[in-house]
Amino acid sequence: MTSEHPRHLAEALRRRGWLISAWPWRALAYLVSTVPIAGVLAIGLLVIGAPLLAAVNALLLHGRPPSIALMLFLGVGSLILLALAPIVSFLVATIERWRLRLVDSRPLPASPWPGLVARYRSAATWREVAYLFWLGGFVPVAYWVLLLLVLLDLGMITSPWLAGDAEPVVIWQPIETTGEAIPYAIVAVLLLPVFCYAFGLLAALQAAVARWVLARPVDAAALREVARSRTRLVGAYEAERRRIERDLHDGAQPRLTSLTLQLGLARLDVPEDSPAARPLAVAHDQARGLMVMLRQLVHGIRPQSLTDLGLAGAVRELADAATIPVTVHADLHGELPEIVETTAYFVVSEALGNVARHAGATRAEVRLTRPGGDLVVEVSDNGSGGADPTRGTGLTGLADRVAAADGRLLLASPPGGPTLVRVELPCRR
Repeated sequence: MTSEHPRHLAEALRRRGWLISAWPWRALAYLVSTVPIAGVLAIGLLVIGAPLLAAVNALLLHGRPPSIALMLFLGVGSLILLALAPIVSFLVATIERWRLRLVDSRPLPASPWPGLVARYRSAATWREVAYLFWLGGFVPVAYWVLLLLVLLDLGMITSPWLAGDAEPVVIWQPIETTGEAIPYAIVAVLLLPVFCYAFGLLAALQAAVARWVLARPVDAAALREVARSRTRLVGAYEAERRRIERDLHDGAQPRLTSLTLQLGLARLDVPEDSPAARPLAVAHDQARGLMVMLRQLVHGIRPQSLTDLGLAGAVRELADAATIPVTVHADLHGELPEIVETTAYFVVSEALGNVARHAGATRAEVRLTRPGGDLVVEVSDNGSGGADPTRGTGLTGLADRVAAADGRLLLASPPGGPTLVRVELPCRR
């Protein structure tokens, strides 16, 4: 759903009331303010471009090679142009970021001066240099074409007043009388809104190019390092999780079990009318409650059924415990990484919990497959649909858990149902 006030020119152009809004004037201001910048850049490029085109033309048409003086001028001039371009592009890019606010209110990050050496070594610098050549080469040509069309349209509008002069008015053909000029004038007036949209489209195109070039490029190396860092963190988390699980299962849980048994035996030896009977009974009940809590904690870290039965068996156990009929289809081959098994188990557990609490479904289905080697988990139901991650149904946390395993979660839940949760988990070891 679009916002009430467009944030940029391309969005405003799609609105019906564009012609009577302030956006045409903003587009015109953007185009007019471009003229001095593009003009200066075009002159600078013509200093090298015009002699180069003349030399190429002479070589192609007349077979005359350029003189040594001209080649020396072109070589030295090109080197100077490339040497100055990163510095000039920084100034132009700063101005362009400021001017872009005329037609685009979306924030564009500033680019501070990184230092002279870093300026020449940065990939973003040469993007700005490319924009410099585009602004001084293509933009003036587009402006001249549009200006000639506007002048032709103005000539057609004024042709009825000029047709009575001694010299005929020439548009496509000579016009000698006012009657002949009136149809041209009517067509030209009808074309005025078209020219307003043409100005807007040109300004929107120029702004889109400026935003694409001047925005900070994605640092691929930094993204790879972030991905590797996340993998290391997930691996460290899994190792720590296994250590905690092992300590609880092999250390605290047996000792607590022993304590519970000793308290139970002590209760049998103490008479019921003894003053110590009631406190001993309370301690025994608390120990049993603590045992249950500890088992739940260990189960929450890594379910024992997952270790004993594997992913398919653990999921079938979840299906048997569900409050509605759940069908499980498992087509798994080969071993799965531990983090993938754990993530998939909790995905199914949370998804079936959501079905029971929110969907109003009468049945559900779980599919576990490995097309292409990666694990795909699909949980579907015949409920009312309309699942929304923003309403706190656990989907956001589920997506975060999946993302930590370098996977992705897809949700299809139209109003009225059905709902499908699909999770794709890479199985790289």
